[in-house]
Amino acid sequence: MKEIQFSIEINASKEKVWATLWDDDSFRDWANIIDEGTYMKGIMEEGNEIQFISSVNGYGVTDLIERLIPNEFVLFRHSADTSESGKQIRTNEWTGGSESYSLIEENGITTLLVKTDVPSEQEETFNIRFPRALERVKALAEGGNENVI
Repeated sequence: MKEIQFSIEINASKEKVWATLWDDDSFRDWANIIDEGTYMKGIMEEGNEIQFISSVNGYGVTDLIERLIPNEFVLFRHSADTSESGKQIRTNEWTGGSESYSLIEENGITTLLVKTDVPSEQEETFNIRFPRALERVKALAEGGNENVI
């Protein structure tokens, strides 16, 4: 796996950006750009397991929420790759990797920094889709509903 990172400045409070990232409707909106039909299953609390699953193909990843500071930071540790909407373990393509989201607000502008480990064969796809997804987070957090792809 290779760590890649992305950053974007958003004209909104870190609380608004955090809500945009993790509230169900807005999460589905921006995460759909990365992997069609993605939804989150579980409760965002440190120590919990949470699943990110594609409703289109049934593939997903089960993560441990290793560290959580609401409105500031979350670190997910990929503990299992799944299929059949999270019911079956599959390849270990993502297992052991991590993904973190950091938010720093200054003068009403929030910088969102995402670091994620990706399998090398998916690096190019993520380098294209993740910046688009973050543009969508920005649009949603700043109050717009325009279709950003």
